This record gives sequence, C-alpha cells and structure tokens, in this order.
Amino acid sequence: MSTIAVAETTSAARPTTTNRVLAVSRLHFVTPSTIIVIPWLIMAVIFAANYVIWWIINRAVESPSDLADAQEGFSYSGATFYIFVYMMVVAVQAVNATFPFAQGYGVTRRDFYLGTSVAFVVLAAMYSAGLTILSYLEDATGGWGLGGRMFTSMYFGTGEWYARFLLFLVIFLFFFFVGSATAAVYVRWRTNGMLTFFALLALLLLGSTALITVTESWAGIGAWFVRNGANGVIVWSLVPTALAAVAGYFVLRRATPRN
Repeated sequence: MSTIAVAETTSAARPTTTNRVLAVSRLHFVTPSTIIVIPWLIMAVIFAANYVIWWIINRAVESPSDLADAQEGFSYSGATFYIFVYMMVVAVQAVNATFPFAQGYGVTRRDFYLGTSVAFVVLAAMYSAGLTILSYLEDATGGWGLGGRMFTSMYFGTGEWYARFLLFLVIFLFFFFVGSATAAVYVRWRTNGMLTFFALLALLLLGSTALITVTESWAGIGAWFVRNGANGVIVWSLVPTALAAVAGYFVLRRATPRN
C-alpha cells in the first residue's frame, strides 16, 4: 500500500470536528428520562396543582368583579419558572458528570464544550416549542376554562408564536449557560473555586447595591425596568448569557478531570 493510500485511509477513519461535536451532543441524550421525561412529569404535577387552586378560587369567589380581580392575579403566576431552574441543574450535571467521561475517550475540551452547547440549544428549542404550544392552548381554552395563567403569565406575554418562542428560548439559554459556567468553575477548581466564586458574587452584589444606594439610582433602575417591560428585560439577559458561555469555555479549557 502506498503512502498516499495510507494517508487517505487514516483521514477517512478519523472523525471530523463536526462528527465529534455531534457525538458529544448525543452523549447528553443517553438518558432521556432525566432531561425530557421527568421535567415534563413534574410540570404536569405543578399544572394539576395550579388547576385545583384556580378551580377552588373560582368556586369561592361570588361577585363577578372579585372573580375578575382574582383571574387578573393568576397572570402573575411563577409556576413555569420551575422548568428553567431545572434546566440549570441539568446544565450543571451535564458538565460536572459528563466532562470526565468524555475526556476518558479522548474528546478535546473544545469539542466537548461545543457539543454540550449544541445539546443545550436543542433542549432550549424543544422546551420553548412545548411551552409555546401550551401557551396557545391556554389562550384557546380561556385559561383552561378557569381564567388560569401559567404559560401566558405577564412575564412571557401573549404575542405572536415566534415572539413567544424566542422569549422562552432566551430564558432557557440564560439558565443553561449560567449553569454550565458555574459547573465549569467547580470542575476546574472544585470546592475552593466554588467558595471563591460565590464570595466574589456576593461582594459584587453587595457592592452594586451600595453603589446604587449611595448614588440614589434606584429610581432610574426602576424606570429602566418599566420602560423595557418584562420582555425587554428578558431579551437583555442575552448579554450575561453570552458572557457566561464565553467564560465557561475558557474556564473549562484548562480543567483537569478528577475522580
């Protein structure tokens, strides 16, 4: 066999970067019960609990004006936020548990992070599509027949389908990448790194609060929230999402897997 033939055979046998990245992405879907089945089951239980509460309130309230006030209060439900926090936990587990396993098979840190990011985007899109469909069902049924608001609460709005989908997507990406960046700190520096990280975070929050108080800027910040609205504030979360994604990569690229 000639040298050229050997080179071609070796090149053909070597997986491309795209294949390696996709292989890492598929690795995160090996146990779908953790990232797909269980979250939706818990969401169903939360919905059932809310439905019972809506039914009790509708039965207990007598006057139409009181009922209208009660149903307006339903729009401030935060029940759906469970799924976002759960996805942050999924991100932490994905990086913390899967990284050493992938490294054992010779996966580079770059391919691992890219593949994991692809998995996060796929999961975010899937859950965003599900919540968007549920929001339209909620609208079509008049709040499930009781004026309830869980998927169309004031935090998510009631715009066109693509606006709802993108809004959900932005929130999911925020929790995914903040979770993965936090897990990267633990993978690289372990307990000491986490203690330092949370200490610095606490100092940053306290320092920011003190600075805002001293400069009497609370009114301006409140006006900014009012001006942008819930949707605008959520879209602005793309900034910390991007920062977390970049920081997570640079932290993980020098991490050493440990048993």
